[in-house]
Amino acid sequence: MSHTPMPSRRKALQFLAGVPLLPLGASASAASLLAACGGGSDAPSFVSASFSPMAAPSLANPAAMAITTVGSTLNVKFSNDSVQSYQLAYQPFFITGDRVPGGNGGTILAGGYVDINNQPITDTTVAGKERQFFSDSPDGTSLLTVANAKVDGVKGNPVFAVVQFEYTTWAQDGKTDMYGKLPSPIAVLSLDQDPATGKLSLVKYHNVDTSKVHGLWITCGASLSPWGTHLSSEEYEPDAFTAASNAQFKAYSKNLYGSETAANPYHYGHMPEVTVNPDGTASIKKHFCMGRISHELVQVMPDQRTALMGDDATNSGYFVFVADKEKDLSSGTLYAAKVGSGFSIDPAANSAAALTWIKLGSATSAEIEKLASTLKPTDIMTVASADPKDAAYTRIVANGKTEWIRINAGMEKAAAFLETHRYAAFVGASMGFTKMEGTTVNAKDKIAYSALQNVQTSMVAGNAANMPGNGISVPKQLVAGVVMALNLRGGLKDTQGGTINSDWMPVDTKALLAGEDIASDALGNTANPNNIANPDNLKFSEKLRTLFIGEDSSQHVNNFLWAYNVDTKQLSRVMSVPAGGESTGLHAVDEINGFTYIMSNFQHVGDWGSIHSKVKDTLDPLVRANYKDKFGSAVGYLTGTPQQMKLHA
Repeated sequence: MSHTPMPSRRKALQFLAGVPLLPLGASASAASLLAACGGGSDAPSFVSASFSPMAAPSLANPAAMAITTVGSTLNVKFSNDSVQSYQLAYQPFFITGDRVPGGNGGTILAGGYVDINNQPITDTTVAGKERQFFSDSPDGTSLLTVANAKVDGVKGNPVFAVVQFEYTTWAQDGKTDMYGKLPSPIAVLSLDQDPATGKLSLVKYHNVDTSKVHGLWITCGASLSPWGTHLSSEEYEPDAFTAASNAQFKAYSKNLYGSETAANPYHYGHMPEVTVNPDGTASIKKHFCMGRISHELVQVMPDQRTALMGDDATNSGYFVFVADKEKDLSSGTLYAAKVGSGFSIDPAANSAAALTWIKLGSATSAEIEKLASTLKPTDIMTVASADPKDAAYTRIVANGKTEWIRINAGMEKAAAFLETHRYAAFVGASMGFTKMEGTTVNAKDKIAYSALQNVQTSMVAGNAANMPGNGISVPKQLVAGVVMALNLRGGLKDTQGGTINSDWMPVDTKALLAGEDIASDALGNTANPNNIANPDNLKFSEKLRTLFIGEDSSQHVNNFLWAYNVDTKQLSRVMSVPAGGESTGLHAVDEINGFTYIMSNFQHVGDWGSIHSKVKDTLDPLVRANYKDKFGSAVGYLTGTPQQMKLHA
């Protein structure tokens, strides 16, 4: 491959400013690129990027299946037709359960759980080995900078990562199920960015105090707002009608407050926002006005007001929140979509299904939080599980269950924002998707992308959870799931004729990529291993023109991170996470101080299912040795290996 010399240091700096650089290792640097610049007429500019794919690991090398494996390359093309290829690798900041710097000379447990008083929550399931609970499931991550940042111990550029921990799977006895029974921690990592190489080093780990927002519930995916805050999530909102008898929610309340009855279910299922301070601490607030749904991830559009929200539930829907003011999600209007004819999960289908929007209501976060703190579910509506034979009730399907509901007089706003799934179904929104997960946006083309982890139950005609006439009905399930593309436009009116004050509303939905269910192969995969399966995390890089797709698959023996170039239509496997683990924490950062980062975590390694029967005996001891007997998981990022990042030898 050829490399055109550059005429001057000034030209070289211009060149570097336009090139997406993955961070280097210690022995290579951007300075070496400058040193290599020689004579010539004009500095070449960045044109495009592509990823050379890696093969899926196999039992030919079991060790590769039991760790994070990266065998891909990033290929950058310049305007003089030269190409530079960067070999990729994975760099963790820590494995959960590690002791990491706490910022005051001491250490703190990475991923450790604390109660409402910020005191450690202790796992007592093994006598004589009591220890603080820590998460095996790191998830949503944002990499960001803060103006005038100053953190003791940072010698280069201060950079911050906000990391949330969704849950922990088991107590240390390996028998006690802990899913959803602990308040989710969220942390700020203060990182030292080497100005020459882009390498990130952990300097300080800070636990965010979540007590003022009632603690956090099952924080899953996350995104970075256009104004530089971390937008979190609380998925699988607890059912307020059954919370008092729900063992999971009672255990959550006990671990958080010390009482099984202290936690209020209406305080959970909202969208938290974390603001990082210049010293690496942070504050947090919850936006109660964005709908109480199974918040997986929100994507705020470039207008800094419109948020498309993932809804990870059975009988989920497309929800959009339009804020009253830019950079302020504390008040606005909530909408739910009605899907028109022609919905398909076939990427080859010629047409898209139109979306129209039902206004659910307008509110401020403060007024909905007040309602959440004062109302009981029966104050809002009556819910019956059997047909009451009363015309005052409306039949709906919510969270996979057929119900008959009646909204109490004057409680429409409370229903819209605190019983959002039920209310959206009540007013005729298309509540028929299954596990609508990550969302992201391609701003240049005004296209949003939304992941359906699977297509089954409520999406399949004839299923008990399918609601005829809601526009979401396919003849056959596709467990491997699809990625949908949604065109974004302005000038829309809602179904009642009101103007929607946004230029970034989805107007239709069409399948972009689909997985492929197969009979079990020699390794145990039940979805084609050379295609996506069960897409979950989605992030789009404007600079790379690439949609990154992280899997949460029970069909791939190893879950993968994929890169899909929206111009060339090339799909490339970029990384494989340890067997039984899920690819999480995805965040594509086009530039921080001249470097490009792809953040990536994984969770619940060695979570063996039926598809792992052919590999479990071989891989289980390897996974246990690598990741704290399966209790630890990694938080980190994709980096370039040193020898590959130089333009010249």
